[in-house]
Amino acid sequence: MQKLIISLFCLITISFCDKDDVNTDKFTTTTIRLPTHKLTSYSIINNTKYLIVFETGLGDDHSIWNQKKLPTKISTKQDVLLYDRAGYGSSEKGLAPRNIANLSAELDSVINKLSNNRKIILVGHSLAGMIMRDYALKNPTRIAGILFIDPSHEAYNNPTQEQEDLIYNSFLSSYGADFGATMEARELIEASQYMKTLSNLPNVPTIVLTSMKVDASHNAADRQNWFNAHEQFNSGLSDFTHISTTNSGHYIFIEEPNLVLDNLNLLISKLP
Repeated sequence: MQKLIISLFCLITISFCDKDDVNTDKFTTTTIRLPTHKLTSYSIINNTKYLIVFETGLGDDHSIWNQKKLPTKISTKQDVLLYDRAGYGSSEKGLAPRNIANLSAELDSVINKLSNNRKIILVGHSLAGMIMRDYALKNPTRIAGILFIDPSHEAYNNPTQEQEDLIYNSFLSSYGADFGATMEARELIEASQYMKTLSNLPNVPTIVLTSMKVDASHNAADRQNWFNAHEQFNSGLSDFTHISTTNSGHYIFIEEPNLVLDNLNLLISKLP
């Protein structure tokens, strides 16, 4: 019915399918106890200069990153942190509303638990783009760099109530009312409205990867609008790189993991 539903917010047919769990022999599992619920993180911490923090999109828990073993590959040289947002994986259900401000506050709690006061490199996909932006604006001195992977943006992602209801009901019928994505889906309209009130990103090295793949759901004009929305991340930045690809769809880090790995290494090379 709508391109928005098919590929940017939902992707229920991809979410929670064929995902290998993180290798627990390599990753340390940590419980973060919040006043109302507990979150679970997975990390490799050797106290390198920076901590790379992965944030997932709507419907995905931490294990989505491990389909192509990206965290394991990166952790040979850098510390990495994955976690499940409230209502995903081993994390408990969080209190409503599951809006962007509350999601970024919980990200802050996870980072505070494991960062040891180091600067953070944020890596995130889809809805994670909104969460990371809010966190970065509230914690600008803690951010070393940002890698966005086909991120949601309010210049493109503006669901109607009908669209939000369809996404919400899809998650509700498949996974139940307490599932993280079900609760987050109920806030999609508010998420876009909230992001429109935010200022520019902190002036740190930033890379955006954008899928320009044309398919049955996305024509060339639609993909150009998507690219143009991502161009808006450049406002106020002195070091901005925007990479487009026609070889993969929304899940670039699964279809082209080396593209993500190469650009993460590029981002790290820019840091002092």
